[in-house]
Amino acid sequence: MLNRTQYFIREHTGILKLSDVYDILDPDSKAKIGEAREEISGLVKFLRLIIDKSLMPTTVAVYEIPDPASRKLLFKIRRGAALFRPKVAITDAEGISLGYLQSKAFSIGGAFTVFAADGKEIAQVKGDWKGWNFRFLSGETELGVITKKWAGLGKEFFTSADNYLIRINGAPDPTINLLLLAAGLAVDTVLKEKK
Repeated sequence: MLNRTQYFIREHTGILKLSDVYDILDPDSKAKIGEAREEISGLVKFLRLIIDKSLMPTTVAVYEIPDPASRKLLFKIRRGAALFRPKVAITDAEGISLGYLQSKAFSIGGAFTVFAADGKEIAQVKGDWKGWNFRFLSGETELGVITKKWAGLGKEFFTSADNYLIRINGAPDPTINLLLLAAGLAVDTVLKEKK
């Protein structure tokens, strides 16, 4: 799954959901290639009824689905309880750090930084929370984008504010793809959560 250049993310809809599930689709074939599933405790689910979920801790597990009968954990995205500048950890299936995301203080339009496990900056994610257009930037080089403005599968599946395309520029690099896919998912699942 991490050797691709495009991922279409589609949120499952539901009434009174206390946790989120997202399908990760191949935009060309429309086949489900993965799933991002919020995995939180019963206590956190209960507290979400009375406390804004953006203040609560969350974990999103990302699975590869090589066939409909199986799934394999690729990585997890974790955010602890945070009021200001949340730090989001990215770990592999065994819990080993792969990197992290850090919100930028005082950014206009929303921005955060993607770091490798050794603290090396991989990319800045800058964009527009309202219009849902983000860019992965390494200096002036665009590594990829998160967007809602595209044709194709979007015409069929864009029914809510939580469906979007993550596109990575250049030749696929599994390490960079994983961190950028995690950053793209984190924009919606852990950094822009709604109550």
